[in-house]
Amino acid sequence: MQKNDLVPLTITDITNEASGVGRYEGMAVFVPGAAVGDQLEVRIVKVLKSYAYGKIEQIVRPSSDRIEDGCGVSRKCGGCSLRHISYEAECRIKQNWVTEHFRRIGGLDPTILPILPSPSLCGYRNKAQYPIRRSPEGQVQIGFFAPRSHRVVENHFCDLQPRFFGEILELVQNFLETYHISIYDELSHQGLVRHLFLRWGEQTGQIMVCLVINGKDLPHADSLIQILTKAFPQIASIQLNCNTAKTNVILGPNCRVLYGSPVILDILCGVKVALSPLSFYQVNRSGAEKLYRIAADFAGLTGKELLLDLYCGAGTIGLSMAHLAREVIGVEIVKEAVENAKENARRGKIENARFFCDDAAGAARSLAAEGLRPDVVILDPPRKGCDRSLLETIGQMAPDRIVMISCNSATAARDTAILCQNGYQAVQLQAVDMFPRTAHVECVVSFVQTPGGASY
Repeated sequence: MQKNDLVPLTITDITNEASGVGRYEGMAVFVPGAAVGDQLEVRIVKVLKSYAYGKIEQIVRPSSDRIEDGCGVSRKCGGCSLRHISYEAECRIKQNWVTEHFRRIGGLDPTILPILPSPSLCGYRNKAQYPIRRSPEGQVQIGFFAPRSHRVVENHFCDLQPRFFGEILELVQNFLETYHISIYDELSHQGLVRHLFLRWGEQTGQIMVCLVINGKDLPHADSLIQILTKAFPQIASIQLNCNTAKTNVILGPNCRVLYGSPVILDILCGVKVALSPLSFYQVNRSGAEKLYRIAADFAGLTGKELLLDLYCGAGTIGLSMAHLAREVIGVEIVKEAVENAKENARRGKIENARFFCDDAAGAARSLAAEGLRPDVVILDPPRKGCDRSLLETIGQMAPDRIVMISCNSATAARDTAILCQNGYQAVQLQAVDMFPRTAHVECVVSFVQTPGGASY
């Protein structure tokens, strides 16, 4: 097989990156935008020692899973990598991904419950981060990065975002053009405006607009405030986030309020939460309520337990369970998020919850050194998963139950295997689809101590 060869291919599987897989003369060929059951003619674009990459030249016979994707830029943007198949097929694929990760990576076989689908497939995202660049012709472009590049694909009205996000985007774009505001260039590290960050409190209707800038001030900021608030009176916060580092990280450490409040409010599982630009918050609020109810069910709280919530963010998980526990202790490394969590507890008059700022591993060691033994530990780590030292420390603290929420089932399977080496058994596993049409899926795992497991 050589580059530019045209080969027939039947797709038999979908990878975790959402590429179809078929075999030609014994060699695996990966094809983006394919569906299981597709019969294709594929143009080979890259050949390696044991596999190759291709692109669809012609769909000879479409899979029964295939549908019209309804988006003019989905193949260029790459975010909605499963948009070309039915949602039933998407859920089936995601269930299989999670199951196979736990069996193959973790060597585990817990009880696997059926995947919970998202309540909404469109307009479900309450947060968007749009890169801003200038086109070769000098025009301001706002959209999303193309796959594996920093080339901006303009997309003002993404189907996953509420429509008013696109309307705000266009107002900001017109402002930048009208006032000739300089746009950031990654290569030279020159220019001012880097990203547009939008956040929405679905239950309160409040909107946050944040411009990420390579500096401290935005020229003609008063005009931008007037333009935005006149069109959208529900905007409760307009901020600047200062990011002057030569980095691909979107947000810098400091924010400055131009208008309104430093936070917006939303309601999740009956808890009113305050959200800053730096706060972690699930992007699919309705899906998050499903997710947290499963986590609470797995935690098995009776009102007598000390609940330790690690990677607690703005405290949403722990606060949503506080009425079921004796006490909640939340730990988060982002200082602003900890302040949000404390304010969320005060606002909700939740008196049995406290929060402090530390990395999860360090906090777990400190609590263990103080002789604190949680009855239940909730883990909600980032995509990279947990540090081994943290998981070993949790094993030493010997909680009766552990509940892990993860947006990456591969690292969750790895971390589950480590917990099982430290005195725990994975009992139940449930996938929850929080990110319809994309190649991401959450999962929740419950653990109990094994007989003769670690003791504190």
